[in-house]
Amino acid sequence: MFKLSFHSAQQPHFYGAIFILATSLALSACAADSKAEAVHVSSPVDALLSQMTLDEKIGQMVQVDSGALKDKADVQKYFLGSVLSGGSSDPAAGNTAQDWLNLVTEFQNQALQTRLKIPLLYGIDAVHGHNNIDGAVIFPHHIGMGATQDEKLVERAERVTAEEVAGTGIRWAFAPCITVPQNARWGRTYEGYSDDTALVSKLGVAAVIGLQGAKLSADPASVLACAKHFIGDGGTTNGIDQGNTICDEATLRKLYLPPYAAAIQAGVGSIMVSYSSWNGVKMHGNKYLLTDVLKGELGFQGFLVSDWAAIDQISPDFKHDIEQSINAGLDMIMIPNGPGKANNYVEFITDLKQLVAEGKVAQARIDDAVRRILRIKSQLGIFESTATDPQLTAAIGSPAHRAVARECVRESLVLLKNDKQVLPLAKTIKHLAVVGSAADDLGMQCGGWTIGWQGGRGNVAHGGTTLLAAIREAVSPETKVTFSPDASDLKDADAVIAVVGETPYAEMKGDRKELKLSPADVSLIAKAKTSGGTGHHDFILRPAADLEFRALR
Repeated sequence: MFKLSFHSAQQPHFYGAIFILATSLALSACAADSKAEAVHVSSPVDALLSQMTLDEKIGQMVQVDSGALKDKADVQKYFLGSVLSGGSSDPAAGNTAQDWLNLVTEFQNQALQTRLKIPLLYGIDAVHGHNNIDGAVIFPHHIGMGATQDEKLVERAERVTAEEVAGTGIRWAFAPCITVPQNARWGRTYEGYSDDTALVSKLGVAAVIGLQGAKLSADPASVLACAKHFIGDGGTTNGIDQGNTICDEATLRKLYLPPYAAAIQAGVGSIMVSYSSWNGVKMHGNKYLLTDVLKGELGFQGFLVSDWAAIDQISPDFKHDIEQSINAGLDMIMIPNGPGKANNYVEFITDLKQLVAEGKVAQARIDDAVRRILRIKSQLGIFESTATDPQLTAAIGSPAHRAVARECVRESLVLLKNDKQVLPLAKTIKHLAVVGSAADDLGMQCGGWTIGWQGGRGNVAHGGTTLLAAIREAVSPETKVTFSPDASDLKDADAVIAVVGETPYAEMKGDRKELKLSPADVSLIAKAKTSGGTGHHDFILRPAADLEFRALR
């Protein structure tokens, strides 16, 4: 195995967004710090790079979904640098932590059989905890964590996430999402911390430090963070997912760039590029923003990864898409398709090799991309060891980890209304009626990106507590708690809690034209209000998920 060892200086952390238009001086300082970090690793990385063939280099630039790799030996055959599990690409054997560790190890073993034994970097969407794995701790989505406005709590939550991700052999989380949503109709709004640039910058830095540690390192629990989605994904016209953000450059820099500058200062090792466009130009082909601004002006020394098949949206010509995206500054391309499907990873490798031979993609651009990827692998220490600490695996879903999640939930709750001070309800209340199917639905509480890509209804994971179960546990033994999904059982209730909200969704499925409760939810609340006499008073409590509690008494 080719050994790389080095020590890199810790970068200063950046907790604000003030410098954004304040200046070229701050940007130059940021770039200088990042380049100083990189100089410590350039020599051993360049030594390895000099031994690599073009095929081996191109392989490092390819990330394939595990579901597309019907033959795991293709990792070895094509020298693949990365594998990911998309939102629903679970191990065939099952969905336990051990199943995931076994899957990742199998892929890693293939990489370690290549000529230079360059280890694989495995990635996953751990966006609110290690959310694909049954039994892992599920945290509030970013919108809930943003409501806490507590960077220390965000850091602690991401530290738990990092430890659980690393416990399954994975060292790369596609998080944090540091979008600055400007239109709540956008279906990914809940993945952002806030519409306030300064708060997003602060919490984004905390998340990066929580995942990576004070710096990316060989610590077995140091997990590569991935700030996403660069840039302007939350500002598209009418909140259309993967749409077009229309604004001048000054607005782009003021509103959307500060979280990335802050994350770079905090040492983030990877950045994912957005599906969206800026003034009609797809981000995956925007050389000015990816290379001149992000890598040049801001001094980003990590690597850029595409989103899922995102380069395919540049044009109908896949080879042209490869040429434009790589020349724009993309270092690694995420490819969900295998042989037999269009735009697959074998096509990508063949086309990129031809583009180099044709002089359309420079060898220097290939070397720059691979150097960046190898540098991060070196910082993670995986050239020395890809072993997983068994204590990290054993701690997945532990009481200590769940205690952090409970604290996050408590701090993320927002009381929107408390008419006539109906809260707090007495624990000794005689009869409490709970209505709405969402009250007994763990999947609705967790939202999208939970076990499956789009989330789901019902008992989607083990270890969770529904709102109904929590209410029953919280009240006195003498309290009668009745539950009716359709508000049909309200007789003699002293108070009614109605739980309503959206069914789970994730990207591509969540855009809305109107922001209002469904007719069924409106009807449920009306029905609850007409029961049990006069003088109904409301409270509205919005938790971290897309739910709403209403109490009527």
